[in-house]
This record gives sequence, structure tokens and C-alpha cells, in this order.
Amino acid sequence: MFDQAKADHAINWIQTYCSHVKGELGGQPFILEEWQKRDIIGKIFGTLREDGTRQYRTIYIELPRKNGKTNLASAIALYMLCAEGEPGAEVVSAAADRNQARICFELAQNMVRNNATLSRRCKVLQHGIQYRENVYKAISAEAGTKHGFNCSAVVYDEIHAAKNRELWDVLSTSVASRRQPLVIAITTAGHDMNSICRELHDYAIKVQNGEVEDPSFLPVVYAADRSDDWRLESTWRKANPGFGTICKADYFRQEVLKCQANPRLINTFLRLHLNIWTHAEIRWVTDEEFMRGSTEFTDEDLRGLPLYVGLDLASVKDLTAVAMLWVDEKRDVMYLRCMHFINEVAATGRQKRMGVDHITWQRMGLMQITEGNVTDLRAVEGYIERIHDQYKITALAFDRYYSEMLVPDLITYGIDCQQFGQGYASMSYPTKQMESLICKGHVLHAGHPVLRWQVGCVQLQRDDADNIKVSKKKNQEGQKVDGWVASIMALGCYYNNSEPEPLLEVWSL
Repeated sequence: MFDQAKADHAINWIQTYCSHVKGELGGQPFILEEWQKRDIIGKIFGTLREDGTRQYRTIYIELPRKNGKTNLASAIALYMLCAEGEPGAEVVSAAADRNQARICFELAQNMVRNNATLSRRCKVLQHGIQYRENVYKAISAEAGTKHGFNCSAVVYDEIHAAKNRELWDVLSTSVASRRQPLVIAITTAGHDMNSICRELHDYAIKVQNGEVEDPSFLPVVYAADRSDDWRLESTWRKANPGFGTICKADYFRQEVLKCQANPRLINTFLRLHLNIWTHAEIRWVTDEEFMRGSTEFTDEDLRGLPLYVGLDLASVKDLTAVAMLWVDEKRDVMYLRCMHFINEVAATGRQKRMGVDHITWQRMGLMQITEGNVTDLRAVEGYIERIHDQYKITALAFDRYYSEMLVPDLITYGIDCQQFGQGYASMSYPTKQMESLICKGHVLHAGHPVLRWQVGCVQLQRDDADNIKVSKKKNQEGQKVDGWVASIMALGCYYNNSEPEPLLEVWSL
């Protein structure tokens, strides 16, 4: 049931005693926007069970940046400290680290200082706020020291940054003895698909869509859809309930211009300002840039061209990639094909868990699925030998890991196999050049569906000297980049076997 008087009490209390702390509104009363009253405060405090206690005990709020979510969380924490009526209330602010947790807590401290009534009734300490026997504090991220807590309210800020689920589990179970506890997770979208935040996000969407019935869980998710044009103001408004008031249109226009000038920033914009979950933290190549090379080509186009092959051998239970790069220096283009190999157990398992359609890719001739639960390297060897018979491989680049199972036979077959490491020294230059060539439309791949999927999974590692390489360690379950690692190795092999200055024109980043 909904009790409007209860909802109004929380709304009026916040607007009377809480204030803005920073910016042009600093020091002014915290007047809630209609969406904050309707979707958050009203629902949390006005929706009741039959016994008169609050219905919602866990709240998941996912909002883009600049919509005032931390200010709102601070106000809720103060309400729980001073106006909830919970004996011996214990309110905590948590985050991935203490500094982030203190942002919410320090806003609350300043709200107390800005209000004469609160400053008389509350004692503001360096690490806590006391109201009668109640206390509010910011805590560190070490879960092991929190098992004795008896929290009445928890505000977990930016939970997408949580390194693991331990602190969330400890705090969300610390409220068990309270009559009507409140646990709030507040965040923007993230990029870690195996995180506690993603778990909460998926659960929130299921509750929101009616797939899961959980009357104690309140999902509040504002986001654009992946199909929305991120450059349009209508999309900005859709994702940002505070658009035009809390967050300004000019800021979005400036950020879009930055993204258009530097596409690597697009994923950051999608995640932080449109609340769209992205597989990679920083975009390497956009889909639009990748598709500049979607021109179809035939075997006739490849006839007589030097062929460089990159072999990214994985364990027998993972994805192996063979990338083929034909260099046409007269036309100033490169032709790229890639074949992937995976065993049937891994292929069907991932298809069920992640929706990655290996079966269709096999039917398209882009992947070979071998029987059993290990990838048959004889299939990889046979494929490379057939390619050599048809096109004559100029050179093949391989990494030493797992190579002893395959490369000796390829050498015996007459293929020039050259060791090519996957560290910064070998990968940085061809990685940068591959990006540049793709963006200029000089790598023709006919819109290769597997490479198109993987380009959105690419995350880069960078060292102190600004060397880069494609990271495999950062990738989560269901994200694969093997085709691009093999393709970059093939490009590096071309450079290693070319004139000191390759005839093919390239652009430095």
C-alpha cells in the first residue's frame, strides 16, 4: 500500500533540513526534482507493508553522472540518521575505497553545518555524525573488519567500481536484525560483466520487467538504449532525468564533440552519461570505423599478393585464431580474413551463457568447431597447410606459448614460421598502425562478423612509455579478442619482413 503522508514526511524533511553543498546552488535548500520525489523518495518511504513498515529494503539506483545521485544519497542517509526513529541507528557510507565513501559522508557533514537546527542537534566529528545515540560514518572497503556491524542503513556509492562482492555481502547481511533496514546501491553503468554491480543491474532489470517478483527490491534505472543515437539531445534527455536542470545541454554537446574527435572516448560517454554498459572501458575502434572496410573482395583480388599470417594459439579449451593479411601495395590496401577454432563443448556452453552464436559463424565459414571438449589442433594445422597450398604464405607469426604442439609440423611443411611475442615490444607499433589503417578504411574485411563482434571487446593495456597492446587479462567471460591479436601479429609480421619503410602508406597516431 502507499502512504502519501509517509512519503511527504521524507520529502519535506529533506527539503527543510538538507541543502546543496557545491556549485551555483551551494548553501541553498535541497529542493527535490519531481522525478526524485516520484521515483525514489516517495517510493522508498511511502510504500508500506501491511504491518506499516517499509516495503522496499534494497534499492538499486543506476543513474548517469551529473544527475545529483550522491547528493540525494547523502540526504537519505541523514534522514535515516535523524528522522527514521530507529533506536541506535547505525548508518554507513561505503564504496570501493574510503575516499569515495567519504564523498557522500562529507556532503552530509556540510549539510548539517549549513542548517542551524541540524548543527545544534547533531555532533559532527571527523569520522562520524552523531544524533542522540545514532551514528553515521564512512567506512573503508576491507570487508573482513565489518562483520560485527549492525547497520540500519547502508549507502554503497559507485558500486560499479567494487573489486569484488565481499563488502556488499557483509553489509547487506549486517541489517538482518533491524525492523525495516535500508540498503542502497547507487552507481553509474560499468563495464565489468562479472561484477556484483552487473549482478545487481541484471536483477534490477528482471524485477523491473516482471520476470522476477521481489516486493522488497526497488529498481531505479535510467538509461538510453544501445540502438539510440548517442549524438542526439533526445537520447541525452531519455537517459538523464535531470537533463536541463541538474545537468546542462552545453556540457553534453562539448562531450559529443570530444568523442567525435577522439572515438576512444565514446565508450566512456556511453557508460557515464547515457548509462549504457560497455564491454570495454575505452573504445579502440568504433563499429562505424570498422565498417569502413566492409567492401567485398574475391580470391581474384588476392591472386599473387604476399600473404602474412598471424597465429594466436590458445589452450585446447579456448578460442584459437588464424588471421590472414594480404598486402596490395599498389592499391594501398590490405585484405583481412580470419578463421577461428573452438571445441563443441565450449561453443555450445558460451552460446547458452552469452548468446554468442558460434554455430551460425561455423555455417558462414568463419569458424570451425571440433568434436569433444578440446580444440583439435590437427584441424588448425590442416587449415593453415591448405591456405599455404592455395596462396603460398610469405611468413607466419606465432607466439611461443602452445607453439610446440603445432609449429614444428608447419615448418616441415615448408612454411616460414617466425616467432612473434605478444608483449609491448612486438605489439605496440602494429597495434597503433592497425587502428590507423582501419580508421582510414585501408583494411578490407568484408564486414567479417566475428571480427566485428570482437572489435567491441578490445581493451588496451598501456605502459609508462605509451606503448600499447590488446589486453586478454582485462576481458570478461564471453569477450574475446583472439582474432584481433592474430591480425595485429600478421601486420607486425609484414612490417618485420618489409623494406625499412613499408611501401604501404600508414599514419601515426
